[in-house]
Amino acid sequence: MDNYLWKPSFERISSSQMHSFCDAANVSETELHDWSIKNPSEFWDLVWSYFQIIGERGERSSVLSGSELYQTQFFSGASLNYAENLLKRSDNEVALSFESENKLSKEISWAELNNLVSQLQQAFLSSGIKKGDRIAAWLPNGIEIYAVMLASASIGAVFSSVSPDFGPRGVIDRFGQIEPKILFAITSYQYGGREFDLTKKIVEVVDELPTVEKIVVISDDEGSLPPLQNCETFNDFYCQYKAQEVDFVDLPFDHPLYILYSSGTTGVPKCIVHRAGGLLLKHLVEHRLHCDVHPMDRVFYFTTAGWMMWNWLAAGLSAEATLVLYDGSPFYPDASRLFDLIDEKQITLFGVSAKFVDSVSSTGLRPIESHELKTLRTICSTGSPLSPESFTHVYRDWKNDVHLASISGGTDLCGCLVGGNPTTPVFAGQIQGPILGQDMDVVDNDGNPAAVGVPGELVCKSAFPSMPIGFWEDLDDLRYKATYFEKFPGLWHQGDFAEKTPEGGFIIHGRSDATLNPGGVRIGTAEIYRRVDAFDEILESLAVGQSWNGDVRIVLFVVMADGFSFNDDLKEEVCLSIRNGASPRHVPSIILSVSDLPRTRSGKLVELAVKNVIQGLPVTNVESLANPESLENFRNLSELS
Repeated sequence: MDNYLWKPSFERISSSQMHSFCDAANVSETELHDWSIKNPSEFWDLVWSYFQIIGERGERSSVLSGSELYQTQFFSGASLNYAENLLKRSDNEVALSFESENKLSKEISWAELNNLVSQLQQAFLSSGIKKGDRIAAWLPNGIEIYAVMLASASIGAVFSSVSPDFGPRGVIDRFGQIEPKILFAITSYQYGGREFDLTKKIVEVVDELPTVEKIVVISDDEGSLPPLQNCETFNDFYCQYKAQEVDFVDLPFDHPLYILYSSGTTGVPKCIVHRAGGLLLKHLVEHRLHCDVHPMDRVFYFTTAGWMMWNWLAAGLSAEATLVLYDGSPFYPDASRLFDLIDEKQITLFGVSAKFVDSVSSTGLRPIESHELKTLRTICSTGSPLSPESFTHVYRDWKNDVHLASISGGTDLCGCLVGGNPTTPVFAGQIQGPILGQDMDVVDNDGNPAAVGVPGELVCKSAFPSMPIGFWEDLDDLRYKATYFEKFPGLWHQGDFAEKTPEGGFIIHGRSDATLNPGGVRIGTAEIYRRVDAFDEILESLAVGQSWNGDVRIVLFVVMADGFSFNDDLKEEVCLSIRNGASPRHVPSIILSVSDLPRTRSGKLVELAVKNVIQGLPVTNVESLANPESLENFRNLSELS
């Protein structure tokens, strides 16, 4: 266990909130996780008191109740308001600091944010918005969307968002299910130096959302509103109301806060309803304990409002941290853009996708030489598995004294199952361990615990407060139970293929529905990608299993880097590298070069969509893809027939 890439100093451990929480629990750092899963009522009760939740906790006996895992309730007699717990501060320090790709900067203080939320709250009430009504936002990651969300939560409305890059069909497929009363939208946005006009698309969307009674538009040109009835500018919507103290409505712990959407590529997206109290406690554990976010810290995550990491980032306000927001391409005008932001905004936590880390590596940029990064203490990576090579790249080329926390969870729980720990070492290719309060394990197909180093299904054996309330309009919980609890009764399962490590960590090998089964042996795609990513000639790759002659053969698709072309010599080198670095079973039967690979709007490659296309199966939810046109690369390939 001495082959770690980073180990926290004594000073860092002793100053961490994880350390002080251990003192409050009267356990050591090595005992804390075990204590949290063996004593869930005591653990979550301590979370409530330690972080000084504003609300009525109710009887201590109600911390945990319910006979079946999926029915477990936390704090059943408790009440609180989510927005009130994010707006504890009302001073003149910066709450939100925004910058766009064209260097437009805006900041808003805690006092100003409270005032804006108050004005929006009054506007909602005057518009007839009631507890439980849905408010939808088709907005970028700017100051306005946070204020709208907080105002929505303050009165008990349910908030849901997508990002501007969603096409009309994608917006309709999501918002059409939840029937919002108000739609917030932006008329244009910038990405990669280009401007995209959404005016006509707003009209198209509203035409298919009959429940929308008011459209509120953010526009640089106040005179060019979409030709719609009941449409007004963001400023006109709230400015007539005088700011006053926000009236936070007291709500049950399980009151719905958000509706998020599954990113699957088959069928209309599932609408996942998340509870306010559960997310508040879960995110406080992740931000303050696992990421060691302190009040006055500056927290950044590269995300859009169409990814659950936006909701996760928003919760940083509950830690009394300043949120640094960015909208646009992370590589415009070049790969230094976000590293410039770290120095300019004095960011302490920097969150990105694994794809971003790989992309920076491919450019040759070495921020350790080009930037100061003095304030940076924590780097978070999610969205896909972070390879051992990427871990090494960060510590060699970014910063050597930093906590690199690879985290994994998902939209399903709007949080993490496994993640970082600021008091333990970081090992290449590994997620450090389970999140507090989560009894994580890896099991085989029969639900039996898998040995260390043996891949299987990642499961949680205990309830946790951010389990969804359920799916929208799934009145008997049939879809909800089938999705998470049917495959392994009594266990939470969401389809991650993983293994435990001797160091107590986890390695995520990808989605279990994308695992490969050549010869009946399950293998993950991550091992293949690790070997392929080492080739400078190849920009990125995607592997799928194709049913063939009663078995499964592996097909690897590659996108070549500029200036390179695929040939037999490179194919042989790739196959040899995979054979030697992984196993003969991992070697693809066929390797084909394509111009592009499909990905979700959060940047994840979509293996299942490609698998469906090459096998002649439908991909119905193409609006979940950022580049649906890429699917044409895989249709009717003679090499696969």
